[in-house]
Amino acid sequence: MRRIIPAISLLLASTACTTTGVAVAPETREPTMIAPILTTPDALDASTYAKPQEARVTHVALDLALDFGAKRVGGTAALDILAAPNASEVILDALGLEILRVTDGKGRELGWRMGASEGEKGAPLTIDLVDAAGARTDHVEIQYRAGADAEALQWLRPEQTAGKVHPYLFSQGQAILNRSWIPTQDSPGIRQTWEARITAPKPLDVVMSGIIQGEPEDLGDGRRAFRFVMDKPVAPYLIAIAAGDIDFAPVGSRTGVWAEPATLARARAEVGDTEEMVEAAEALYGPYRWGRYDMIVLPPAFPYGGMENPVMTFLTPTFIAGDRSNNGLVAHELAHSWSGNLVTNAVWGDSWLNEGVTSYFENRIVEAVYGSKRAKQEVALDYMAILETLDEVGRDAPGTALHQPDGTESAGSAIIYNKGAAFLRTLEKETGRERFDAWLRQWFDKHAFQPATSDMIYADLKANLAGSDAEAERLKLKEWIYYPGLPDNVATPDPAAFATVDAASAAYAKDGIRPAGWETWTSAERQRFLKNLPRKLDAAELAQLDDRLGLSASGNNEELFLWLELAMANRYQPAVPQVEKFLGHVGRTKFVRPLFQALWNQGDWGRPIAKRIYAETRETYHSVTQGAVDRLMAKE
Repeated sequence: MRRIIPAISLLLASTACTTTGVAVAPETREPTMIAPILTTPDALDASTYAKPQEARVTHVALDLALDFGAKRVGGTAALDILAAPNASEVILDALGLEILRVTDGKGRELGWRMGASEGEKGAPLTIDLVDAAGARTDHVEIQYRAGADAEALQWLRPEQTAGKVHPYLFSQGQAILNRSWIPTQDSPGIRQTWEARITAPKPLDVVMSGIIQGEPEDLGDGRRAFRFVMDKPVAPYLIAIAAGDIDFAPVGSRTGVWAEPATLARARAEVGDTEEMVEAAEALYGPYRWGRYDMIVLPPAFPYGGMENPVMTFLTPTFIAGDRSNNGLVAHELAHSWSGNLVTNAVWGDSWLNEGVTSYFENRIVEAVYGSKRAKQEVALDYMAILETLDEVGRDAPGTALHQPDGTESAGSAIIYNKGAAFLRTLEKETGRERFDAWLRQWFDKHAFQPATSDMIYADLKANLAGSDAEAERLKLKEWIYYPGLPDNVATPDPAAFATVDAASAAYAKDGIRPAGWETWTSAERQRFLKNLPRKLDAAELAQLDDRLGLSASGNNEELFLWLELAMANRYQPAVPQVEKFLGHVGRTKFVRPLFQALWNQGDWGRPIAKRIYAETRETYHSVTQGAVDRLMAKE
């Protein structure tokens, strides 16, 4: 059951954004929707200092300058506040921010205090809503600068880009990094509309996860100003920015891609199916509600495969294979426009509500656009990853439950993503696709632009899909969501999906027979083959494998990574230079950490190599990737 405190129960209030600047008084704005706040115990976010039941941010207006020389962002954040009648202060999240001045909407000084910092959580920034004369405000303006080491921001030197001429900036806010460059309540359950005016030096272009407002304004001082608006309430981690020497290419009537000029043609060719994907997604679960769906292919330092920032998906260039074989990534980020962006987990312990639902949805898009064979193969790969994780951590490990209470760490992406998708796939099988699709669409419609919890989806499944306690028990709803392991009613993959590949794997393991048709296999088939190879191979066997299959020359980074990981796990010295080149070029955590792990596991042989490479590459990685490898190398 959801409760909304009386002061925040209205869905309409005068806090909408404007396209004419960030200094517009709140009372002059058009009304906009304010998302509800969940106040049940399971919706209380331990990762924020905010007390949204007392005072919450509803709108953020940024007026910021990008300083590439100092690698800093600074300017003003104007916040609209909705507060209970007796609230005298609002608490924000801040990580390394330098606060210069805080005023109300009329320029009157407001008191503020920065509390003690608690590691990644940062510090509470408390701002008085009543000034010295006793005047109360619902609008605060913060003049500030982000730290030079703001963890959400990655500043790239020209030589780290494809063009090698201009610097580059991108942000990665999920999960709680945006507090390092935006003073706001940084919690997925506190949705906010926002607008921004960003200035940057010529000739750089700026994009954000909001709709761009007209052409950039030439300021006459070698800089230009770009304006953006997001008029729908979003989780604050979804405010994102990128700036660099980038160009745009349209894909469809409402889709397009940004990339560096040297990358743009390849990027445009790779995402050419995007408009068809949007249409397939809408046919499944209702209209796309964000206007445009654009993408930007970032430099290789981006730590993730993709990030679902609204209207501007961020993508790694490592997905570009030349044959659209890795476009499940695009389908995944697009699906987040419904699961994650439209309906968002209120707390990070319910991340499966974003990623698991999205992974299921992704596969349905892949099936609609690329056919059932590819979709079934990708399901089989995902299921294999679940079993590998359960074998590694134990089937009763608490981290293998979908819902993770505060303080419990998930066992990894195979649980949040793949087990979550397997849950929905099981429900589809048990209840029928038509009935299941109707349920999922109503879930998106009913909770659009709102936060959600595991308890909420459990109740909704019982009421609107199962229909009775007995059916809910038969479907094992509670077991899937709250208990570790994999319930015995799981819908297993089609055993025929990889029959040919599995036979080829067995033959190669036994006799070293090169698989027939390797060149025509799908990427999923090649990945399955590589994963099924014996984990222990000597140098001669590895050399033969590379020679016969051309693995070192693969243009598909998913396949190349599997080869390099296998080579390092077997101390294959000839592959070390390629590993060094790969780690020096790619910053995607999914690839970087396991490769360093494979080296680290080889003790006296691999650890010196890992340390040498990391000393050369660490500063080129985003803080997310740095943290993952730092933790690994701390384990002597």
